[in-house]
Amino acid sequence: MTRQPPPDPPLPHHTLVAYQLCLELVRLVARTRISESQLRQQARKSAASAALNAAEGAARESAGDKRRSYGIASGEACECCAAVEIAGALGACPAPDVEAVLALVRRIRGVFYPLVR
Repeated sequence: MTRQPPPDPPLPHHTLVAYQLCLELVRLVARTRISESQLRQQARKSAASAALNAAEGAARESAGDKRRSYGIASGEACECCAAVEIAGALGACPAPDVEAVLALVRRIRGVFYPLVR
């Protein structure tokens, strides 16, 4: 009988709810119809940066480093939302898509808030 190696432990960000929500933001923004290319690019970049900074914060050891990374991730999520809201204001993004992004970013901010304070 062959012994199976033990499963690899999850990486720190894999167990972080905030990271999972940021990853959902990345997916949502990828599906969101934004006809203005610069705002579409900015929304996608900011969503990805939110997820990346959440992952970085999860891997940091010190509380201060974690708070800094989580604060940046929260800010990037807001920047993503602003890009989508501006696209909506310009008529370049449907209102239901804007509302979906806004609702998710509110959840993300709520999860990050206690991690940053």
